[in-house]
Amino acid sequence: MNLDTEKSNNIKDLQESLDDFLWSVTYRHPSGDVVQYSESLYSITGYTSAEIEEMPGRIISLVLEDDRDNVKLKLAELENNPTNNFARIIYRIRTKSNNIVWLKEKIKVARDDSGKIIKLNKIAVDISDLKEKESLLEEEVSKLKRLHTEKDKFISIISHDLRSPFTTLLGFTEILINEDSVSVEEQNEYLGYIYEASKTQLQMINNLLDWSRLQTGRVKIDPVRLNLRTVVSNCVSSLTGEIVRKDIDVNTEIDENLFIVADERYIDIAIRNLVSNAVKFSPNDSVIEISSNAFSEGKCELIFKDHGTGIPEREHSKLFKIDEKYVREGVNGEKGTGLGLTLVKEIIDKHEGKIWFYSQEGEGSEFHVVLNEAKNIILIIEDDKDTRYLYEKKFNELLPHYTVILSENGYSAMKILNDIVPTVIVTDHDMPLMNGIQFIEAIRNRDTFIPVIVISAIFNSEIKIKYEQLGIVDLLHKPIDYKDLVRRIAKNIK
Repeated sequence: MNLDTEKSNNIKDLQESLDDFLWSVTYRHPSGDVVQYSESLYSITGYTSAEIEEMPGRIISLVLEDDRDNVKLKLAELENNPTNNFARIIYRIRTKSNNIVWLKEKIKVARDDSGKIIKLNKIAVDISDLKEKESLLEEEVSKLKRLHTEKDKFISIISHDLRSPFTTLLGFTEILINEDSVSVEEQNEYLGYIYEASKTQLQMINNLLDWSRLQTGRVKIDPVRLNLRTVVSNCVSSLTGEIVRKDIDVNTEIDENLFIVADERYIDIAIRNLVSNAVKFSPNDSVIEISSNAFSEGKCELIFKDHGTGIPEREHSKLFKIDEKYVREGVNGEKGTGLGLTLVKEIIDKHEGKIWFYSQEGEGSEFHVVLNEAKNIILIIEDDKDTRYLYEKKFNELLPHYTVILSENGYSAMKILNDIVPTVIVTDHDMPLMNGIQFIEAIRNRDTFIPVIVISAIFNSEIKIKYEQLGIVDLLHKPIDYKDLVRRIAKNIK
Protein backbone atom coordinates (compact mmCIF):
# COMPACT_ATOMS: atom_id res chain seq x y z
CA MET A 1 0.00 0.00 0.00
CA ASN A 2 1.50 3.38 -1.01
CA LEU A 3 1.56 6.43 1.28
CA ASP A 4 -1.24 8.28 -0.57
CA THR A 5 -3.56 5.27 -0.41
CA GLU A 6 -2.86 4.75 3.30
CA LYS A 7 -3.47 8.47 3.98
CA SER A 8 -6.74 8.32 2.02
CA ASN A 9 -7.91 5.28 3.98
CA ASN A 10 -7.01 6.92 7.30
CA ILE A 11 -9.03 9.99 6.36
CA LYS A 12 -11.94 7.80 5.32
CA ASP A 13 -11.80 5.88 8.63
CA LEU A 14 -11.76 9.18 10.55
CA GLN A 15 -14.74 10.52 8.59
CA GLU A 16 -16.77 7.38 9.14
CA SER A 17 -16.13 7.57 12.89
CA LEU A 18 -17.93 10.93 13.04
CA ASP A 19 -21.67 10.33 13.53
CA ASP A 20 -22.56 13.82 12.30
CA PHE A 21 -20.28 13.79 9.23
CA LEU A 22 -22.23 13.82 5.95
CA TRP A 23 -19.85 14.32 3.04
CA SER A 24 -16.49 15.70 2.03
CA VAL A 25 -14.82 16.83 -1.19
CA THR A 26 -11.14 15.98 -1.12
CA TYR A 27 -9.89 17.28 -4.48
CA ARG A 28 -10.94 18.62 -7.85
CA HIS A 29 -10.86 16.47 -10.92
CA PRO A 30 -11.02 17.71 -14.53
CA SER A 31 -14.45 16.10 -14.78
CA GLY A 32 -15.65 17.73 -11.54
CA ASP A 33 -15.45 17.43 -7.77
CA VAL A 34 -15.10 13.94 -6.35
CA VAL A 35 -17.37 13.59 -3.32
CA GLN A 36 -17.10 11.03 -0.53
CA TYR A 37 -20.36 10.39 1.34
CA SER A 38 -20.54 8.98 4.84
CA GLU A 39 -22.64 6.09 6.08
CA SER A 40 -24.63 8.58 8.22
CA LEU A 41 -25.79 10.47 5.12
CA TYR A 42 -28.94 8.36 4.70
CA SER A 43 -29.90 8.40 8.40
CA ILE A 44 -29.62 12.22 8.51
CA THR A 45 -30.99 13.28 5.09
CA GLY A 46 -33.10 10.29 4.07
CA TYR A 47 -31.33 10.23 0.70
CA THR A 48 -28.80 7.71 -0.59
CA SER A 49 -25.57 8.94 -2.16
CA ALA A 50 -26.81 7.68 -5.55
CA GLU A 51 -29.97 9.80 -5.24
CA ILE A 52 -27.98 12.92 -4.39
CA GLU A 53 -25.57 12.32 -7.27
CA GLU A 54 -28.51 12.31 -9.69
CA MET A 55 -29.86 15.66 -8.41
CA PRO A 56 -29.10 18.81 -10.44
CA GLY A 57 -26.49 20.62 -8.40
CA ARG A 58 -26.20 17.59 -6.11
CA ILE A 59 -25.86 18.82 -2.50
CA ILE A 60 -26.94 22.35 -3.34
CA SER A 61 -30.37 20.94 -4.26
CA LEU A 62 -30.99 20.10 -0.59
CA VAL A 63 -30.20 23.60 0.68
CA LEU A 64 -33.22 25.64 1.80
CA GLU A 65 -34.19 28.27 -0.71
CA ASP A 66 -33.76 31.03 1.91
CA ASP A 67 -30.13 29.93 2.46
CA ARG A 68 -29.21 28.93 -1.11
CA ASP A 69 -28.21 32.40 -2.35
CA ASN A 70 -25.94 32.93 0.64
CA VAL A 71 -24.22 29.55 0.08
CA LYS A 72 -23.65 30.35 -3.59
CA LEU A 73 -22.35 33.82 -2.68
CA LYS A 74 -19.85 32.40 -0.17
CA LEU A 75 -18.61 29.83 -2.69
CA ALA A 76 -18.27 32.50 -5.38
CA GLU A 77 -16.31 34.75 -3.01
CA LEU A 78 -13.94 31.89 -2.23
CA GLU A 79 -13.57 31.06 -5.92
CA ASN A 80 -12.88 34.64 -7.01
CA ASN A 81 -10.68 35.88 -4.15
CA PRO A 82 -7.15 34.47 -4.71
CA THR A 83 -6.01 35.69 -1.26
CA ASN A 84 -8.64 33.66 0.59
CA ASN A 85 -8.08 29.92 1.02
CA PHE A 86 -10.65 29.15 3.72
CA ALA A 87 -14.40 29.48 4.16
CA ARG A 88 -17.00 28.37 6.68
CA ILE A 89 -20.67 28.26 5.72
CA ILE A 90 -23.62 27.51 8.00
CA TYR A 91 -26.90 26.68 6.29
CA ARG A 92 -29.98 24.48 6.42
CA ILE A 93 -31.02 21.56 4.27
CA ARG A 94 -34.42 19.91 3.90
CA THR A 95 -34.43 16.14 4.38
CA LYS A 96 -36.47 13.66 2.43
CA SER A 97 -38.98 13.51 5.29
CA ASN A 98 -39.30 17.33 5.14
CA ASN A 99 -37.35 17.98 8.36
CA ILE A 100 -34.82 20.79 8.65
CA VAL A 101 -31.17 19.99 9.45
CA TRP A 102 -28.48 22.59 10.22
CA LEU A 103 -25.06 21.99 8.61
CA LYS A 104 -21.66 23.57 9.03
CA GLU A 105 -19.37 23.19 6.04
CA LYS A 106 -15.65 23.98 6.25
CA ILE A 107 -13.76 24.54 2.99
CA LYS A 108 -9.99 24.75 2.47
CA VAL A 109 -8.42 25.24 -0.98
CA ALA A 110 -5.00 25.15 -2.68
CA ARG A 111 -4.32 27.41 -5.67
CA ASP A 112 -1.85 27.53 -8.54
CA ASP A 113 0.37 30.51 -9.28
CA SER A 114 -2.46 32.27 -11.05
CA GLY A 115 -4.79 31.91 -8.04
CA LYS A 116 -6.97 29.25 -9.61
CA ILE A 117 -8.22 26.51 -7.28
CA ILE A 118 -6.50 23.21 -8.04
CA LYS A 119 -7.29 21.28 -4.87
CA LEU A 120 -10.23 21.59 -2.53
CA ASN A 121 -11.04 19.92 0.75
CA LYS A 122 -14.39 20.46 2.39
CA ILE A 123 -16.35 18.62 5.02
CA ALA A 124 -19.94 19.06 6.18
CA VAL A 125 -21.23 18.08 9.62
CA ASP A 126 -24.67 18.14 11.25
CA ILE A 127 -24.90 20.88 13.93
CA SER A 128 -28.67 20.71 14.51
CA ASP A 129 -28.25 19.82 18.22
CA LEU A 130 -25.87 22.74 18.69
CA LYS A 131 -28.27 25.11 16.91
CA GLU A 132 -31.16 23.91 19.07
CA LYS A 133 -29.15 24.58 22.23
CA GLU A 134 -28.13 27.96 20.85
CA SER A 135 -31.77 28.82 20.17
CA LEU A 136 -32.79 27.77 23.70
CA LEU A 137 -29.95 29.84 25.13
CA GLU A 138 -31.04 32.88 23.12
CA GLU A 139 -34.61 32.42 24.37
CA GLU A 140 -33.35 32.20 27.96
CA VAL A 141 -31.19 35.31 27.54
CA SER A 142 -34.16 37.17 26.03
CA LYS A 143 -36.36 36.03 28.91
CA LEU A 144 -33.80 37.17 31.50
CA LYS A 145 -33.46 40.56 29.80
CA ARG A 146 -37.24 40.96 29.81
CA LEU A 147 -37.42 40.00 33.49
CA HIS A 148 -34.62 42.41 34.30
CA THR A 149 -36.50 45.24 32.56
CA GLU A 150 -39.75 44.31 34.30
CA LYS A 151 -38.10 44.21 37.72
CA ASP A 152 -36.43 47.59 37.17
CA LYS A 153 -39.82 49.07 36.40
CA PHE A 154 -41.36 47.21 39.34
CA ILE A 155 -38.72 48.57 41.74
CA SER A 156 -39.42 52.07 40.44
CA ILE A 157 -43.15 51.64 41.11
CA ILE A 158 -42.60 50.12 44.55
CA SER A 159 -40.12 52.83 45.56
CA HIS A 160 -42.79 55.42 44.82
CA ASP A 161 -45.54 53.47 46.61
CA LEU A 162 -43.44 52.84 49.71
CA ARG A 163 -42.81 56.56 50.11
CA SER A 164 -46.32 57.83 49.33
CA PRO A 165 -48.13 56.82 52.58
CA PHE A 166 -45.54 58.68 54.65
CA THR A 167 -46.98 61.97 53.41
CA THR A 168 -50.23 61.08 55.19
CA LEU A 169 -48.51 59.58 58.23
CA LEU A 170 -46.09 62.44 58.80
CA GLY A 171 -48.57 65.18 57.89
CA PHE A 172 -51.33 64.17 60.31
CA THR A 173 -48.83 63.14 63.01
CA GLU A 174 -47.25 66.61 62.83
CA ILE A 175 -50.68 68.24 63.22
CA LEU A 176 -51.49 66.09 66.28
CA ILE A 177 -48.12 66.89 67.87
CA ASN A 178 -47.98 70.63 67.17
CA GLU A 179 -51.60 71.82 67.04
CA ASP A 180 -53.18 72.33 70.48
CA SER A 181 -56.49 73.49 69.07
CA VAL A 182 -57.36 70.22 67.34
CA SER A 183 -60.72 68.95 68.61
CA VAL A 184 -61.30 65.40 69.80
CA GLU A 185 -63.39 64.70 66.70
CA GLU A 186 -60.59 65.94 64.44
CA GLN A 187 -58.01 63.95 66.41
CA ASN A 188 -60.04 60.77 65.91
CA GLU A 189 -60.43 61.56 62.21
CA TYR A 190 -56.69 62.11 61.78
CA LEU A 191 -55.89 58.96 63.74
CA GLY A 192 -58.24 57.07 61.41
CA TYR A 193 -56.27 58.35 58.40
CA ILE A 194 -53.01 57.34 60.07
CA TYR A 195 -54.38 53.89 60.93
CA GLU A 196 -55.64 53.19 57.39
CA ALA A 197 -52.38 54.40 55.81
CA SER A 198 -50.35 52.27 58.24
CA LYS A 199 -52.51 49.20 57.56
CA THR A 200 -52.15 49.62 53.78
CA GLN A 201 -48.41 50.10 54.16
CA LEU A 202 -48.04 46.96 56.28
CA GLN A 203 -50.09 44.94 53.78
CA MET A 204 -47.87 46.15 50.94
CA ILE A 205 -44.68 45.27 52.83
CA ASN A 206 -46.01 41.81 53.72
CA ASN A 207 -47.03 41.14 50.10
CA LEU A 208 -43.70 42.44 48.85
CA LEU A 209 -41.72 40.27 51.27
CA ASP A 210 -43.75 37.15 50.42
CA TRP A 211 -43.38 37.78 46.69
CA SER A 212 -39.64 38.43 47.07
CA ARG A 213 -39.09 35.23 49.09
CA LEU A 214 -40.86 33.16 46.44
CA GLN A 215 -38.95 34.85 43.61
CA THR A 216 -35.53 34.38 45.17
CA GLY A 217 -36.18 30.87 46.42
CA ARG A 218 -35.48 31.80 50.04
CA VAL A 219 -38.55 29.83 50.99
CA LYS A 220 -39.53 26.48 49.55
CA ILE A 221 -43.06 25.36 48.82
CA ASP A 222 -43.84 22.55 51.24
CA PRO A 223 -46.90 20.77 49.79
CA VAL A 224 -49.13 18.78 52.12
CA ARG A 225 -52.58 17.25 51.82
CA LEU A 226 -55.25 19.86 52.62
CA ASN A 227 -59.04 19.79 52.68
CA LEU A 228 -60.03 22.53 50.20
CA ARG A 229 -63.31 23.32 51.92
CA THR A 230 -61.52 23.82 55.25
CA VAL A 231 -58.87 26.06 53.70
CA VAL A 232 -61.47 28.30 52.04
CA SER A 233 -63.64 28.42 55.20
CA ASN A 234 -60.63 29.54 57.28
CA CYS A 235 -59.84 32.31 54.77
CA VAL A 236 -63.45 33.53 54.77
CA SER A 237 -63.54 33.46 58.60
CA SER A 238 -60.39 35.61 58.80
CA LEU A 239 -62.23 38.30 56.79
CA THR A 240 -65.43 38.17 58.87
CA GLY A 241 -65.06 41.79 60.00
CA GLU A 242 -65.05 43.23 56.46
CA ILE A 243 -67.81 40.83 55.34
CA VAL A 244 -70.12 41.75 58.24
CA ARG A 245 -69.50 45.52 57.86
CA LYS A 246 -70.69 45.35 54.24
CA ASP A 247 -73.47 42.83 55.03
CA ILE A 248 -72.23 40.50 52.28
CA ASP A 249 -73.34 36.89 51.94
CA VAL A 250 -70.50 34.50 51.06
CA ASN A 251 -71.96 31.31 49.61
CA THR A 252 -69.46 28.45 49.59
CA GLU A 253 -70.16 25.27 47.65
CA ILE A 254 -67.09 23.04 47.88
CA ASP A 255 -67.18 19.26 48.09
CA GLU A 256 -66.18 18.28 51.62
CA ASN A 257 -64.25 15.32 50.18
CA LEU A 258 -62.08 17.46 47.90
CA PHE A 259 -58.41 17.62 48.90
CA ILE A 260 -55.51 19.51 47.35
CA VAL A 261 -51.71 19.24 47.49
CA ALA A 262 -50.42 22.67 48.53
CA ASP A 263 -48.27 24.66 50.94
CA GLU A 264 -50.73 25.54 53.71
CA ARG A 265 -49.35 29.02 54.45
CA TYR A 266 -48.98 30.22 50.89
CA ILE A 267 -52.21 28.78 49.50
CA ASP A 268 -53.96 30.49 52.43
CA ILE A 269 -52.37 33.82 51.38
CA ALA A 270 -53.51 33.34 47.77
CA ILE A 271 -57.11 32.39 48.60
CA ARG A 272 -57.41 35.11 51.26
CA ASN A 273 -56.27 37.72 48.72
CA LEU A 274 -58.89 36.56 46.20
CA VAL A 275 -61.68 36.58 48.80
CA SER A 276 -60.53 39.98 50.12
CA ASN A 277 -60.62 41.44 46.60
CA ALA A 278 -64.12 40.07 46.04
CA VAL A 279 -65.28 41.70 49.30
CA LYS A 280 -63.48 44.99 48.55
CA PHE A 281 -65.10 45.46 45.14
CA SER A 282 -68.58 44.20 46.10
CA PRO A 283 -71.34 46.64 47.12
CA ASN A 284 -73.12 46.34 50.46
CA ASP A 285 -75.86 43.67 50.68
CA SER A 286 -74.41 41.68 47.76
CA VAL A 287 -73.40 38.03 47.30
CA ILE A 288 -70.02 36.38 46.72
CA GLU A 289 -70.02 32.80 45.40
CA ILE A 290 -67.10 30.41 45.92
CA SER A 291 -67.38 27.01 44.28
CA SER A 292 -65.29 24.07 43.12
CA ASN A 293 -65.31 21.86 40.05
CA ALA A 294 -63.39 18.92 38.66
CA PHE A 295 -61.08 20.41 36.03
CA SER A 296 -59.20 17.43 34.63
CA GLU A 297 -57.64 14.23 35.89
CA GLY A 298 -55.79 15.10 39.11
CA LYS A 299 -56.80 18.77 38.93
CA CYS A 300 -59.56 20.75 40.64
CA GLU A 301 -60.90 24.24 39.92
CA LEU A 302 -61.79 26.89 42.48
CA ILE A 303 -64.03 29.79 41.36
CA PHE A 304 -64.49 33.17 43.10
CA LYS A 305 -67.42 35.17 41.71
CA ASP A 306 -68.58 38.61 42.84
CA HIS A 307 -71.19 41.03 41.50
CA GLY A 308 -69.24 44.20 42.12
CA THR A 309 -67.56 46.96 40.16
CA GLY A 310 -65.65 44.69 37.79
CA ILE A 311 -62.42 45.52 35.96
CA PRO A 312 -62.37 47.75 32.86
CA GLU A 313 -61.25 45.84 29.77
CA ARG A 314 -58.39 48.31 29.16
CA GLU A 315 -56.92 47.27 32.52
CA HIS A 316 -57.12 43.48 32.03
CA SER A 317 -53.59 43.17 30.68
CA LYS A 318 -52.13 44.80 33.82
CA LEU A 319 -53.32 42.14 36.24
CA PHE A 320 -50.69 39.66 37.46
CA LYS A 321 -47.83 41.78 36.00
CA ILE A 322 -45.06 43.11 38.23
CA ASP A 323 -44.23 46.03 35.94
CA GLU A 324 -47.79 47.29 35.34
CA LYS A 325 -49.53 48.01 38.59
CA TYR A 326 -53.32 48.16 38.77
CA VAL A 327 -54.69 49.88 41.88
CA ARG A 328 -58.31 50.80 42.44
CA GLU A 329 -60.23 51.79 45.55
CA GLY A 330 -62.93 49.47 46.80
CA VAL A 331 -66.64 50.31 46.76
CA ASN A 332 -66.40 51.92 50.21
CA GLY A 333 -63.00 53.50 49.61
CA GLU A 334 -60.99 50.47 50.73
CA LYS A 335 -57.33 50.87 49.85
CA GLY A 336 -55.24 48.34 47.96
CA THR A 337 -51.54 47.82 47.32
CA GLY A 338 -51.64 46.62 43.71
CA LEU A 339 -49.42 43.69 44.70
CA GLY A 340 -52.05 41.19 45.83
CA LEU A 341 -52.79 39.57 42.47
CA THR A 342 -49.11 39.57 41.52
CA LEU A 343 -48.42 37.58 44.69
CA VAL A 344 -51.40 35.28 44.02
CA LYS A 345 -50.11 34.52 40.51
CA GLU A 346 -46.62 33.76 41.87
CA ILE A 347 -48.04 31.38 44.49
CA ILE A 348 -50.27 29.56 42.00
CA ASP A 349 -47.36 29.24 39.56
CA LYS A 350 -45.17 27.76 42.30
CA HIS A 351 -47.90 25.16 42.86
CA GLU A 352 -47.87 24.28 39.12
CA GLY A 353 -51.41 25.63 38.89
CA LYS A 354 -53.23 28.12 36.68
CA ILE A 355 -55.18 31.33 37.28
CA TRP A 356 -57.34 33.41 34.95
CA PHE A 357 -60.36 35.72 35.20
CA TYR A 358 -63.42 37.08 33.45
CA SER A 359 -64.54 40.60 34.27
CA GLN A 360 -66.60 43.41 32.85
CA GLU A 361 -66.90 46.87 34.31
CA GLY A 362 -70.06 47.17 36.37
CA GLU A 363 -70.84 43.45 36.14
CA GLY A 364 -68.42 41.90 38.63
CA SER A 365 -65.46 39.54 38.32
CA GLU A 366 -64.90 35.80 38.24
CA PHE A 367 -61.47 34.38 39.11
CA HIS A 368 -60.60 30.75 38.36
CA VAL A 369 -57.77 28.86 40.06
CA VAL A 370 -56.66 25.32 39.13
CA LEU A 371 -54.70 23.30 41.70
CA ASN A 372 -53.38 19.75 42.00
CA GLU A 373 -55.89 17.45 43.62
CA ALA A 374 -54.85 15.06 46.39
CA LYS A 375 -56.80 11.93 45.60
CA ASN A 376 -58.37 9.99 48.46
CA ILE A 377 -57.35 6.35 48.14
CA ILE A 378 -59.20 3.55 49.94
CA LEU A 379 -57.41 0.22 50.18
CA ILE A 380 -59.89 -2.65 50.58
CA ILE A 381 -58.55 -5.97 51.91
CA GLU A 382 -61.10 -8.76 51.49
CA ASP A 383 -60.50 -12.40 50.52
CA ASP A 384 -63.97 -13.01 49.05
CA LYS A 385 -64.11 -11.98 45.38
CA ASP A 386 -67.85 -11.17 45.32
CA THR A 387 -67.56 -9.03 48.45
CA ARG A 388 -64.62 -7.13 46.96
CA TYR A 389 -66.70 -6.41 43.87
CA LEU A 390 -69.59 -5.19 46.04
CA TYR A 391 -67.27 -2.90 48.04
CA GLU A 392 -65.91 -1.38 44.84
CA LYS A 393 -69.39 -0.83 43.38
CA LYS A 394 -70.75 0.79 46.56
CA PHE A 395 -67.73 3.06 47.10
CA ASN A 396 -67.74 4.23 43.49
CA GLU A 397 -71.40 5.11 43.95
CA LEU A 398 -71.19 6.74 47.40
CA LEU A 399 -67.65 8.22 47.16
CA PRO A 400 -67.15 9.25 43.50
CA HIS A 401 -64.07 11.37 44.31
CA TYR A 402 -62.24 8.42 45.88
CA THR A 403 -59.95 5.89 44.23
CA VAL A 404 -60.61 2.31 45.34
CA ILE A 405 -57.78 -0.26 45.32
CA LEU A 406 -58.58 -3.91 46.05
CA SER A 407 -56.43 -6.58 47.67
CA GLU A 408 -57.31 -10.22 48.39
CA ASN A 409 -55.10 -10.64 51.47
CA GLY A 410 -52.65 -8.93 53.82
CA TYR A 411 -49.55 -10.05 51.96
CA SER A 412 -50.62 -8.55 48.63
CA ALA A 413 -51.72 -5.39 50.52
CA MET A 414 -48.20 -5.06 51.98
CA LYS A 415 -46.80 -5.03 48.45
CA ILE A 416 -49.31 -2.35 47.42
CA LEU A 417 -48.21 -0.22 50.38
CA ASN A 418 -44.67 -0.19 48.98
CA ASP A 419 -45.92 1.96 46.08
CA ILE A 420 -48.76 4.05 47.51
CA VAL A 421 -49.93 5.56 50.80
CA PRO A 422 -53.72 5.14 50.99
CA THR A 423 -55.86 7.64 52.87
CA VAL A 424 -57.62 4.87 54.77
CA ILE A 425 -57.58 1.04 54.87
CA VAL A 426 -60.71 -1.09 55.23
CA THR A 427 -59.78 -4.67 56.10
CA ASP A 428 -61.57 -7.85 57.02
CA HIS A 429 -60.39 -9.50 60.26
CA ASP A 430 -60.77 -13.13 59.18
CA MET A 431 -58.31 -13.57 56.30
CA PRO A 432 -56.11 -16.50 55.24
CA LEU A 433 -52.33 -16.35 55.82
CA MET A 434 -52.50 -13.10 57.81
CA ASN A 435 -55.47 -11.89 59.88
CA GLY A 436 -56.35 -8.26 60.55
CA ILE A 437 -54.35 -8.02 63.80
CA GLN A 438 -51.19 -9.42 62.20
CA PHE A 439 -51.58 -7.09 59.21
CA ILE A 440 -51.98 -3.97 61.39
CA GLU A 441 -48.98 -4.98 63.55
CA ALA A 442 -46.93 -5.20 60.36
CA ILE A 443 -47.94 -1.81 58.95
CA ARG A 444 -47.55 -0.05 62.32
CA ASN A 445 -43.78 -0.61 61.92
CA ARG A 446 -43.85 1.80 58.98
CA ASP A 447 -43.19 5.53 59.32
CA THR A 448 -46.53 6.61 57.84
CA PHE A 449 -49.65 6.33 60.03
CA ILE A 450 -52.67 5.11 58.06
CA PRO A 451 -56.17 4.97 59.61
CA VAL A 452 -57.66 1.45 59.55
CA ILE A 453 -61.29 0.28 59.78
CA VAL A 454 -61.70 -3.42 60.66
CA ILE A 455 -64.73 -5.52 59.64
CA SER A 456 -65.63 -8.98 60.94
CA ALA A 457 -68.58 -11.29 61.43
CA ILE A 458 -67.62 -11.88 65.09
CA PHE A 459 -65.57 -9.79 67.54
CA ASN A 460 -64.91 -11.37 70.94
CA SER A 461 -63.64 -9.33 73.88
CA GLU A 462 -60.03 -10.52 73.41
CA ILE A 463 -59.96 -9.43 69.76
CA LYS A 464 -61.54 -6.05 70.61
CA ILE A 465 -58.93 -5.38 73.31
CA LYS A 466 -56.11 -6.27 70.94
CA TYR A 467 -57.41 -3.90 68.25
CA GLU A 468 -57.87 -1.13 70.82
CA GLN A 469 -54.25 -1.61 71.90
CA LEU A 470 -53.26 -1.14 68.25
CA GLY A 471 -55.20 2.14 68.13
CA ILE A 472 -58.14 0.82 66.09
CA VAL A 473 -61.44 2.22 67.31
CA ASP A 474 -63.58 1.54 64.23
CA LEU A 475 -64.69 -2.12 64.41
CA LEU A 476 -67.72 -2.95 62.27
CA HIS A 477 -69.85 -6.08 62.31
CA LYS A 478 -71.03 -7.82 59.17
CA PRO A 479 -73.38 -7.31 57.38
CA ILE A 480 -72.19 -3.78 56.59
CA ASP A 481 -74.27 -0.65 56.55
CA TYR A 482 -72.43 1.07 53.69
CA LYS A 483 -73.63 4.57 54.52
CA ASP A 484 -72.33 4.13 58.07
CA LEU A 485 -69.03 2.88 56.68
CA VAL A 486 -68.80 5.97 54.44
CA ARG A 487 -69.37 8.22 57.47
CA ARG A 488 -66.60 6.44 59.36
CA ILE A 489 -64.24 6.77 56.39
CA ALA A 490 -64.95 10.53 56.23
CA LYS A 491 -64.28 10.78 59.96
CA ASN A 492 -60.88 9.12 59.53
CA ILE A 493 -59.83 11.33 56.62
CA LYS A 494 -58.42 14.63 57.85
